[in-house]
Amino acid sequence: MDIYSHPTFDMALRQFELVADYLAIPEGERAWIKYPKRALTVACPVRMDDGSTRVFAGYRVQHHFALGPTKGGLRYHPEVTLGEVAALALWMSWKCALVGLPFGGAKGGISVDPGALSPGELERLTRRYTQELAAFIGPQTDIPAPDVGTNEQTMAWIMDTYSSYAGHPVPAVVTGKPVHLGGSLGRREATGRGVAYLAGRAMDTLGLETPGATAVVQGFGNVGAVAAQSLVKQGFHVIAVSDVHGGLHHPQGLDLRKLEAWFAQHRTLVGFPEAEPISNADLLTLPCAVLVPAAMERQITAENAGKLRCRVLAEGANGPTTPEADLILNQRGDVFVVPDILCNAGGVVVSYFEWVQDLQSFFWSEGEVMDKLFRSLESAFQNTLSLARKQHLPLRTAALSLGIKRVWEAKKSRGLFP
Repeated sequence: MDIYSHPTFDMALRQFELVADYLAIPEGERAWIKYPKRALTVACPVRMDDGSTRVFAGYRVQHHFALGPTKGGLRYHPEVTLGEVAALALWMSWKCALVGLPFGGAKGGISVDPGALSPGELERLTRRYTQELAAFIGPQTDIPAPDVGTNEQTMAWIMDTYSSYAGHPVPAVVTGKPVHLGGSLGRREATGRGVAYLAGRAMDTLGLETPGATAVVQGFGNVGAVAAQSLVKQGFHVIAVSDVHGGLHHPQGLDLRKLEAWFAQHRTLVGFPEAEPISNADLLTLPCAVLVPAAMERQITAENAGKLRCRVLAEGANGPTTPEADLILNQRGDVFVVPDILCNAGGVVVSYFEWVQDLQSFFWSEGEVMDKLFRSLESAFQNTLSLARKQHLPLRTAALSLGIKRVWEAKKSRGLFP
């Protein structure tokens, strides 16, 4: 399907085909499994603060409904395209299936730089996007959540707009909402905490000590910042971090409290006086125990995979490692890769918990949420590790195999209609 043509979508398909060969999925069934069930492109006209009107392109891709409603984030970024969103929807499908959630994958996005819009313009854009998608989302249909460039406030606007059309409050239409609107305690921190937890489990598996070990985090958004904080709590020294403007390096470890205060004031890491600047390319190849790519897709490539000097690659972002880089890392054999569909699954796991709490109007403590989260991640980690060791597979292939197999079996059991 040429409508999805994009390097990231092509990358997701290549991953699928490798796993489909391993699972011996018949050729005639592969397109049925891998291509999205529904893809929407919408035009969102918005009245700007200066009185002009701009039209933004919005997308929503729903991959499959074999296991339940679809679930996935909403991304605001200038480079959002239909193909990128479709790839993210595929990965969300495999991720939900891997951790045992009753969801298909979905993803949405608007091609926009959110930093260039005022709060009022962002609100009007979000509400218009929600209006265009109102017939295609809902608690039993498709449940959006925050992603790059969106946050709790974005979800609150979506909930309010959808509820206005429904005529009554519908908190379960989105997850990642403010807690006082039905959001779950621990949801904002869930992805980053999950990344740090699985990085620690990888260290345990390798027999490496965590206290005093070093970590590098690419990306200082919600996932990267929380992952860095959580790694420090485990005893790691976070020696380098980066955002879209640049990176920072301190070989003895960064003071994250001071760094977060600087970031809150300046909205960038650049200029922080207690560390040296470092380029993104050099950051990725620093010697460290754990490297966390928590930025955008396709950061670990054939050009730099051979230069990585980490023992654990904990993928906080979606699709940070290209198939060409995977081949190099597999041949090297000295980097323990915690694949993205496992490593960053904490967000969708707690989104599921939030959805369940909203449907029941019965809410849990943060301790209960985190306990359930780590139990879910531990089970998925053990299942993936067990399959990888038994079949002598890379961890990515093992994780994808578990997820894709569950979707394949569900689709086969339900059959074609009519």
